Amino acid sequence: MALHTVLVILSLLPLLEAQNPEHANITGIPITNDTLSWLSGKWFYIGSALHNLAFRQAAQKIQAEYFYFTPNVTDDTILLQEYQTVEDRCVYNISKLGVQRENGTISKSEGAVEHLAHLKVFKKHGGFLLAFAPDDEKNRGLSLYANKPDVSPELLEEFQKAVKSLGMKESEIIYTDWKKDMCSQEQEQSEQEKKKKTEEGP
Repeated sequence: MALHTVLVILSLLPLLEAQNPEHANITGIPITNDTLSWLSGKWFYIGSALHNLAFRQAAQKIQAEYFYFTPNVTDDTILLQEYQTVEDRCVYNISKLGVQRENGTISKSEGAVEHLAHLKVFKKHGGFLLAFAPDDEKNRGLSLYANKPDVSPELLEEFQKAVKSLGMKESEIIYTDWKKDMCSQEQEQSEQEKKKKTEEGP
């Protein structure tokens, strides 16, 4: 089974449309051009709290991960390029996400089914959250992403507060371990080889 980080969960947990006032600080925050511009670039997957047992087990296999967001403000999409370390090996994935500006959601389509996640950014702390199915007790989840692997205490605190606001416990959070990353070196070697071939020419 191929694992996709942001989308281990995003692609598998359909979000219920009902809005709960308790989740107002996480859901329904509009996405603007500034938001998309800010999201552009390299991000690190830090951890998740998931109620769905199967997805929690899948997340536990993710040792480390970073990815690149390339937003397109014209067609409201984001190109996702993922470098994930699973079982001590690097797995590369690429996919395209949709953006629903007014609803503040990011989506992935699978055939006729569209799966959604609510986006909340913390520009001050250099990170963002994706909330999945907040009103579904059995499937709700929350993931944290940051612009560097060593997260600030402030951002971590915001994540833990959000986890509790969804009725989950801190003990349910599964964190990645950047020391186990196997992709950075592979990516660097690959880029050096490409550069060398370009310099050598045909």
